[in-house]
Amino acid sequence: MSVERIFDEYGHFKRFQACLYFAAVFQAIACGIHYLASVFLVETPNFVSIVPGNITDVLYGNATGSTLESILPLIKPAGGPLVVRTSEGEQWELSQCSCDLRIAPQNFTYDFNGNKTTKECSGNFVYDHSEVYQSIVTDWDLVCEKEWLAKLCQPTFMLGVLVGAVLFGDIADRFGRVKIMMLTSLCQFGFGVAVAFSLNYYFFVVLRFLLAMVSSGYLVVVFVYVTEFTGSKVRTWTSMHIHAAFAVGIMVVALTGYLVRVWWIYQIILSVCTSPFLLFCWKFPETPFYLMAKGRYKETQALLDMIARFNGLECRLKAEDLLEPAKLENGKPLLEKEGEEKPAQSEKKLSFLDLFGSWRMVGRTCTVWAIWFIGSLGYYVFSLGSVNLGGNQYVNLFLAGAVELPSYLIGCFAMDRIGRKKTCAPALILAGVACMLIIVVPADINALAVALSMIGKFAVAIAFGLIYLYSCELYPTVIRSLAVGTGSMMCRVGSVVAPFCVYLADVWVYLPQLIVGILAFIIGVLTLLLPETLGKPLPSTLEEAEALGRDPSKKKSATDKDAEDGMELSKHEAKA
Repeated sequence: MSVERIFDEYGHFKRFQACLYFAAVFQAIACGIHYLASVFLVETPNFVSIVPGNITDVLYGNATGSTLESILPLIKPAGGPLVVRTSEGEQWELSQCSCDLRIAPQNFTYDFNGNKTTKECSGNFVYDHSEVYQSIVTDWDLVCEKEWLAKLCQPTFMLGVLVGAVLFGDIADRFGRVKIMMLTSLCQFGFGVAVAFSLNYYFFVVLRFLLAMVSSGYLVVVFVYVTEFTGSKVRTWTSMHIHAAFAVGIMVVALTGYLVRVWWIYQIILSVCTSPFLLFCWKFPETPFYLMAKGRYKETQALLDMIARFNGLECRLKAEDLLEPAKLENGKPLLEKEGEEKPAQSEKKLSFLDLFGSWRMVGRTCTVWAIWFIGSLGYYVFSLGSVNLGGNQYVNLFLAGAVELPSYLIGCFAMDRIGRKKTCAPALILAGVACMLIIVVPADINALAVALSMIGKFAVAIAFGLIYLYSCELYPTVIRSLAVGTGSMMCRVGSVVAPFCVYLADVWVYLPQLIVGILAFIIGVLTLLLPETLGKPLPSTLEEAEALGRDPSKKKSATDKDAEDGMELSKHEAKA
């Protein structure tokens, strides 16, 4: 008997578990919101440096106007400079970070072949407010020599995600899941609103770092919480669909970004979206696994009574029924007797190096780490980079979230039918092929490029959602937490690298997708070398883990050969 008996008695996913599950997952939407909010917080609109004096005329190609604001919406990224004339008669060619003064111009025309004097930008800029009315870039002039500050916002956020995952995962094991869920939810709301009132860039980055920590902390703990409140029959589905709530958060970001073009109002709205969770999260019960592990049996009994009553069942399970009783032999526990018989035997201490205990485990660990890395890298590159694909950036980001919803349904179905390896490897290979096909897409067919990118996001989401469970099944009990923990660290590394990869779009708009595609294809092929774990018991020892995927007939033939060699040796000894 064990704590798992609760689900056999009271249901694996009945009314009580369903209410807790959907309430807890509702707050996970906030994690998706804050992870992707920077897409529009640090958006850089068209801009040019301005020169002293009153501007009376503006030229851009064949377009004319009397103000910069009327012409800025027409500027294209690869277009030429703006030509302006001041009230003093000076003619300037304005670019984003420099100004060229024309020497002795004859006429006011767009083309000029005479001499020019170049001046660096004075630190004053005019922005196009037709698409982005106000962002942190326009408020704090994070352009030209300060552009790197804007690009540092998302990597620092992802660094906070890494710190939060490590910190709150450990604290939740010490102080309980519910306390950490309440703390991180409250801090998500508080830090989220505080970001909107940042006085300067540095306050903004620090508050976003803290927001990243608590958002990551909640996401880590909610996975554990729902896993410990749902039975094994539905655990795959419930854990996978927390990712779906995250995807809904991405869709909320796209919708809010479209409707609200002022960054601090946008940030406040995103922060209060899930605030109703704060009204009832304090009523959440602690998980039975945690209560039993801490010896809080009275609270466990009260929880069992609550579950039975809520599910409309008779309360016939006692807390002591969930204990693992020691087997007795002649009135003495067997565990104690074994300890007496083998006093010199001590449990082998395992370490990080056991992940690489043999060449077979070296290949397995490196491949699993690579899947964690490309899953995270691909996920955030497709999400953050969707706004650079051309067309409507709000629709692109919304689609990047929407394609995840069917991916998790298909992923759950496939991994329980055809297996983990046969789902993960084709998904990564499909992502790689889709991304590499973007190279041959003509520049004027944005819709096809967006479609291929969405196929890549769909496939990567399947692999990313699957690797959590697959990692658990590939490693033995004695190093399972270590394996998942190190894999999760590789995942965080991928999320920190992702923003820098997205910035490569400045070199070529599809370069980030191409990099992800090549890596995904290679790692997908390597995944085919991993063993299948569907329908197999979880390995308990390193030997059992290494035996996964080996041909049973080969193992048997090797054993028979050893037996024959032993018999042959015995005959020779007898003759001697």
